[in-house]
Amino acid sequence: MELRELRYFLAVYETGSVTAAARRCFISQPSISAALAALERELETILFVRHRKGVAATAAADALYGRARRLVDDALSLKALFEPPPLARMTLGLMRSLDIPRALAILKPLAANPDVQLSLVEAHEACDARIVSRAMAGEAEAFVPLWSEAYVVALPPRHELRFKASLALADLEGLRLVARCNCENAAATADLGFRPEVVAVATTEEWAIALVEAGIGATVLPEGVAPADTTAVIRPISDLGLRREVGIAYRQTDAASPAVARILAVLGDGTDERRKRARVGARAA
Repeated sequence: MELRELRYFLAVYETGSVTAAARRCFISQPSISAALAALERELETILFVRHRKGVAATAAADALYGRARRLVDDALSLKALFEPPPLARMTLGLMRSLDIPRALAILKPLAANPDVQLSLVEAHEACDARIVSRAMAGEAEAFVPLWSEAYVVALPPRHELRFKASLALADLEGLRLVARCNCENAAATADLGFRPEVVAVATTEEWAIALVEAGIGATVLPEGVAPADTTAVIRPISDLGLRREVGIAYRQTDAASPAVARILAVLGDGTDERRKRARVGARAA
């Protein structure tokens, strides 16, 4: 007697049809019929009576069903003992304007973990945690700082201000500026004492830099966002104290979830201290 024959018997018994059992087991009807015939010969009894709508189980089939079900289930459970555990699913949201090298330093260990199935989505989509600026973190979220960066000016390659090693806010007055849709601190920089001349609005950081390189105008962006190979001239702003703090944001109610724990684990030895500061900051808020 083979387990395969018992599996086919269970499929016929539970569906009441050889045709339906064949579909469930992904084999042909003759294979089901042959297995049932072999089982009936071995048991020396009739298990099913055929009729126009399918088959009817006999008393012998009723008696066999419970034991066959246990045997097949036990066999499947034995196989499950040696199957690898399912991959942990982890969804991480990313804001659009990220320092790519720093972000990759976090993503690579997660992607290299064979026990983790990592998915990346936009920061506003459903996720386990998000890499965003502090300004984007919600009131119900804890925030674990990762890095802080200043804002810089990207000038067209031949702009007259390129000879200055550092710019002041006053230098921005009269500049033709490319505004960035993804500026998280737009509200904090709304009042600079003058009204900038916005000549274009860029929907992505790459588009903003491309417009600067083409000479359309200058732009202000986080220093880590400016690509190393750009032909734009990158200059610091000496009297702009504003900085962008980027970190991991997650719902405080999810602090004990395996996905959040795995994400925080890649942050290094300072994770515990960062999490403490995140909780303190969340309570203060």
